[in-house]
Amino acid sequence: MRITELLTKDTIAMDLSSTEKNGVIDELVNQLDKAGKLNDVTSFKEAIHNRESQSTTGIGEGIAIPHAKVSAVTTPAIAFGKSKAGVDYQSLDMQPAHLFFMIAAPEGGAQTHLDALAKLSGILMDEKVRESLLHANSPEEVLQIIDQADDEASEEAAQGVATDNENSNEPYVLAVTACPTGIAHTYMARDALKKQAEKMNVKIKVETNGSGGIKNHLTDEDIQRASGIIVAADVHVETDRFDGKNVVEVPVADGIKRPEELINLAQDTSRKPFVARSGNKASGQSTSNEKQGVGKTIYKHLMNGVSNMLPLVIAGGILMAIAFLFGANSFDPKSSEYNAFAEQLWNIGNKSAFMLIIPILAGYIARSIADKPGFAAGLVGGVLASTGDSGFIGGILAGFLAGYLTLAIKKLCSGMPQALEGLKPTLIYPVLSVTITGLLMIYVINPPASWLNNTLLNGLESLSGTNIMLLGLVVGAMMAIDMGGPFNKAAYVFSVAALTSGNAAPITAAMIGGMVPPIAIATAMLIFRKKFTKEQKGSVLPNYIMGLSFITEGAIPFAAADPIRVIPSMMVGSGVAGAIALGLGSAIQAPHGGIIVILGTDFGHVLQSLIAIIIGSLIAAIIYGLLKPKLTQDEIHTSEVMND
Repeated sequence: MRITELLTKDTIAMDLSSTEKNGVIDELVNQLDKAGKLNDVTSFKEAIHNRESQSTTGIGEGIAIPHAKVSAVTTPAIAFGKSKAGVDYQSLDMQPAHLFFMIAAPEGGAQTHLDALAKLSGILMDEKVRESLLHANSPEEVLQIIDQADDEASEEAAQGVATDNENSNEPYVLAVTACPTGIAHTYMARDALKKQAEKMNVKIKVETNGSGGIKNHLTDEDIQRASGIIVAADVHVETDRFDGKNVVEVPVADGIKRPEELINLAQDTSRKPFVARSGNKASGQSTSNEKQGVGKTIYKHLMNGVSNMLPLVIAGGILMAIAFLFGANSFDPKSSEYNAFAEQLWNIGNKSAFMLIIPILAGYIARSIADKPGFAAGLVGGVLASTGDSGFIGGILAGFLAGYLTLAIKKLCSGMPQALEGLKPTLIYPVLSVTITGLLMIYVINPPASWLNNTLLNGLESLSGTNIMLLGLVVGAMMAIDMGGPFNKAAYVFSVAALTSGNAAPITAAMIGGMVPPIAIATAMLIFRKKFTKEQKGSVLPNYIMGLSFITEGAIPFAAADPIRVIPSMMVGSGVAGAIALGLGSAIQAPHGGIIVILGTDFGHVLQSLIAIIIGSLIAAIIYGLLKPKLTQDEIHTSEVMND
């Protein structure tokens, strides 16, 4: 299907007037409605916002592709709009978005929806296309640019098929691309690699693991012929088939940003061959020359568990906060404040979502290590950690134990008769891994882990005065070191662990400290207005909203652009805020939600918490503002040009 079958003159808005994300969405939705593509504007807009809440559709390179597939769409369509000044769309590369394509697909139009996204993502990888669209002056010109790019893409695809089917023994490169949503970055990486390979006169075949399934599948013949294989993916892809080949494993973003380097590595046959980790292969673990160090590998597996645990933490925490709004003891049937609805919210949040946190953490750590066979053992190990009083420490140990134990079992079973191959994933692996993990957790892991967990919690309980303020200083500062990175996540996981065991001090410091950076950045832009561009000052309100919502990542664009000044300033402010909050007795009882959970779970200390946030934010803002130099003439000129 051609893109201009969906993108038509009446769905093009051209120059957008909005300067913020929600306004852009409103304009594009209205354009689709005026074109008669929608039967329920409210439902469609709600679906767009629901999709944005899952992860931003600002895919980087100045592009945003909001999309939804709902019954509110009458006819599949694409709306287009542009903003030369740029809009803070919370894009993946933290840069303003200038080109906007909104895809509307009816509920039964899955393939149309995905094909359109894939085509758009590929075409928009071409810088010339983006530049032409940004300077287009009419809908007709936009359609002409898209049509021409569509033609060129179709020609390239046809040539690519011919290349893939050649039976020549000439070496060539393979690639697999995959991103978490399976839409934009999957195809952007594919096209970046193909375009670079063409420039280098290198033959390439790219398999995409997208939302629509695996496309352009790499055959055994392809793999045998290939000089090397690039795996640019942020999610699991099947790599056992590449056993013994030259494999380059990198994040999907690297496929977009450094395709030339990856293609060169894939052609370097002197690199150490990849060793599959499947039990039916020669070895038990994957390796490549891109292999990460032990520390990074452990961190990767741990973060896989944390990322899958966080939705439960956030949902459970918000529900607990809402229950607190009915009264401090509203969920207790014995209390005079008892409210039946509040009790159910509490049961869902605290007794359901929170009960799953440690098992999910352990299960996904194990799955990251050993794929699906490790998941069941990880879940069971996590449950035993919870019931055995070893908490998060036991859960983390359970995840790693189950994962590596499953890998060992797969390796030991590799020599079993072929007739038993089908029983391995359904019977042999789960029975052995669950049994051994369970026994080791009960008799070996839980006793010392429980002692360590209780010792840590007792130590936290004994903190008071200067000591508890020192805890607040350290935890608060850690939340601002990398704003969502390893230090931030370490502080947060520690704080959630303490909260689930009844100690609210660490999560209080973590939340207060994590709220400071976006608020401080916004405040600095108000106090030191002449030191920031008009484009930067456009993010004042979003940063205040993100800060009050405990979304520390709102400060990342500024930290990335000026880390030497921003990070130390934010660390000081966040540390001071955490120390003040604990010193004044704040005790937030939920792990996420910002100002909502402060009001809901610690209403008696709202003033103290606000004082801590305000003082910490002012300190960080003033330090950053004083350190930041004045804008240069070039920066002023560039800002003026972008806003013309």
